[in-house]
Amino acid sequence: MSELTTIARPYAKAAFDFAIEQNAVEKWANMLHFSSELIKDETMQTFLKSSLSASKLADTVISICGEQLDQYGQNLIRLMAENKRLEVLPAIYQAFQHYVEEHQKVAEVQVISAQPLNATQEQKIASAMEKRLARKVKLNCSLDSSLIAGVIIRTDDFVIDGSSRGQLSRLANELQL
Repeated sequence: MSELTTIARPYAKAAFDFAIEQNAVEKWANMLHFSSELIKDETMQTFLKSSLSASKLADTVISICGEQLDQYGQNLIRLMAENKRLEVLPAIYQAFQHYVEEHQKVAEVQVISAQPLNATQEQKIASAMEKRLARKVKLNCSLDSSLIAGVIIRTDDFVIDGSSRGQLSRLANELQL
């Protein structure tokens, strides 16, 4: 099973990247789901083991899928058939779903400010962080009067210290050189 996952991962990543680029993630998820369910069918498994050419296998799968596949989905099926990888489609679908779930995660962003932020300030910070992190963010705002002024923004191992306390600390370090 892990071998199938290893084989499936690059196909899934390419399909996911293309789906993101085309703003068609749900469409690709549906195409991959339908084709993977087809491939899992017992009759189809027997058919895949036949001695038919790759193009005939691809044409048959595409024909059965019908309107479920767009031209790009059909191209994927043809590529998979040429590489004798049609049986990997269920693993590709699983890996694709993993990429979708990872992509849709929301980043938790800690915003520590010296004074309460208004809605406009929170929106500007959220917007800037969404651009920076390339994902949606959820702000967790808190107050720390020891900052004197400004904010500290943290997410995972990424920190932006725009506080007066931080600036004074950096200045003190520079002066000691």
